Amino acid sequence: QVQLTESRGGPVQAGTSLTLSCVASGSFTRIKVMGWFRQPPGKQRELVATMSSDGSTNYADSVQGRFTISRDEAKYTVDLQMNVLKPEDTAVYYCHAVVTIGPWSLDYNYWGRGTQVTVFS
Repeated sequence: QVQLTESRGGPVQAGTSLTLSCVASGSFTRIKVMGWFRQPPGKQRELVATMSSDGSTNYADSVQGRFTISRDEAKYTVDLQMNVLKPEDTAVYYCHAVVTIGPWSLDYNYWGRGTQVTVFS
């Protein structure tokens, strides 16, 4: 079993910064991808940013240039540095990982429980 534990979000003022952290624990061979998704109020869950084990990244257009994702593969952590936050960034943020497990090296998707980020103006 794999668990993803996110740091606490919280209310933040527009224009400021916040960093979310997530750590993976449990039994697995390796983590192929770690990243962040979010679900704004009344909307579907959407990609924010991901980082593969080869270092390649993928960002949503809405956060490009403002958010930065980073990973520490030795510590199984992923951070999301969020700068110049806007009210439209308000959402529940979920940590996500694609994890390789078992002797057949099968990949599984795991999600954190989510953490609320509210940006007020």
